[in-house]
Amino acid sequence: MKLVKLITLVILTLTTTVGFAQNKASDYLSMRWGDVATGMPLEWYGSNEAQLVAKNLILSQKEIGGWEKNKDYHHAFSESEKSYYNNNKAEIGATFDNGATITELNFLAKVHTQIRDNQYKQAFEKGLNYIFAAQYENGGWPQFFPVRPGSVAYSGHITYNDDAMVNIMKFLKKISSDNKEYTSLQLSADKREKAKKAYEKGIQCFLDTQIIYKGQPTVWCAQHDSVTLAPAKARSYELPSFSGSESVGIVLLLMDIDNPSKEIVTSVNGAVQWFEKNRIEGIKIETEIKKDGGKNRIVVEDKNAPTLWGRFYDLETSTIYFCSRDGVKRNSLADISDNRRNGYGWYTNAPEKVLKKYPEWLANTKLSRN
Repeated sequence: MKLVKLITLVILTLTTTVGFAQNKASDYLSMRWGDVATGMPLEWYGSNEAQLVAKNLILSQKEIGGWEKNKDYHHAFSESEKSYYNNNKAEIGATFDNGATITELNFLAKVHTQIRDNQYKQAFEKGLNYIFAAQYENGGWPQFFPVRPGSVAYSGHITYNDDAMVNIMKFLKKISSDNKEYTSLQLSADKREKAKKAYEKGIQCFLDTQIIYKGQPTVWCAQHDSVTLAPAKARSYELPSFSGSESVGIVLLLMDIDNPSKEIVTSVNGAVQWFEKNRIEGIKIETEIKKDGGKNRIVVEDKNAPTLWGRFYDLETSTIYFCSRDGVKRNSLADISDNRRNGYGWYTNAPEKVLKKYPEWLANTKLSRN
């Protein structure tokens, strides 16, 4: 009797699991592109639907090898969209912003694992070559390559914003270590070595751009000048600053390096000390409903609230600041425009990930150096 119950339980579990996977697969059109690209059941990447998406990626891939951002590549392209991608392959628009290019490459790798079609491998290698071509000699990557001209020339800065460069570095580390996600592509030893060198140059760029304040390494700006490596301005409200948000991904990546060098250890220690020193206690961010029904973010005092950090800190005073599109620094969230107050993230709890991981990392680092 117990055996019958056990078999029944196993069947029910398998049925539930398969049913969940099937529902997820059939509902992919209602999902975000990034979730479809990397979060579907493995077998789905061998489906007819996945192959149609892969064809969309091949069509939309720029001549230079990258992709545009914020596109629903998993949706069927209209005739006008097909015409757009065919006619604009040589136009500027390929980017690493918002996960672009890395997301598409990871999708192609997943499809190729299921279906060994050479066109997927060719598109993948074209994208990988784009990453190599876009890297500066100093090891950094711009937000867009080629750089957008005019008022958006800041897209040429070394970009840490939204983990743009961190995403590239994680990808290259997997490529260089012959990670199983890319085994089916059978990348050459030369390609893997090139990825390794690009990754190592990227690590050096992180070390070279870390902001030194009063003789001590601290954190990073969301973007750095591609020539001077100094903290740089992006959009009008994204001024040169210490970043309490974008610096987190960099530190976590450095902490994942086996047998870190003395320079890397010093870098991580400096960043952790900065996070400890610049934590914000006793407040939380809430959303209130205004009389007109609109929403408004406010700062509320709460002695039991989790620790927060500001997204931006002044480079001279190390105080948190807020900014409207006029580019004027203000001391309070309430003092900036409604649009920027409610349409941008000014506080973060992301550094908590670093502080939580730090004690174990420090202990392991000391052991490895003894």
